[in-house]
Amino acid sequence: MSVAFTKEQDYEATAADLPDRPISTHPNLVTASGLAQLDAALAEAREAYTAAKAGGGDIQADRTAMARATRDLRYWNARRASAQLTEPDGPADQALFGRTVTIEREDGRTQSFRIVGEDEADPAKGSVSYISPLAQALMGKAVGDEVVVNGAEVEIVAVA
Repeated sequence: MSVAFTKEQDYEATAADLPDRPISTHPNLVTASGLAQLDAALAEAREAYTAAKAGGGDIQADRTAMARATRDLRYWNARRASAQLTEPDGPADQALFGRTVTIEREDGRTQSFRIVGEDEADPAKGSVSYISPLAQALMGKAVGDEVVVNGAEVEIVAVA
């Protein structure tokens, strides 16, 4: 039977339909470590693109790998090109981009978060994006200030 009469999936069309990774409309502020992470991600994307381009195996896997590599390369190129290295500029006790802020909750628990760029944010590791509601509530405040976070009052007890 001719392939024309089968309902095999068109993998090339599927790979071509891979959507781009969304790029934030916010300024791409980064810390020095965030810039290093962007450089590493871009290098990794270039390697993946080169590997996908070399290809040579299963047609479906090759097209999908190339589509992913191309998409990621476009994303990391755009993020690196728009990166704005930003250092804290203000009083040492003020919550600013790039600083680690320690808060104390009403129940006595303390938590520390570093305010960073979008691509380097990892709340599980103690870093939050500067556009997050938590960072927005803390930005510009100083040690001793009380801030409402998630409907609860917290106090800034340290900034580093």
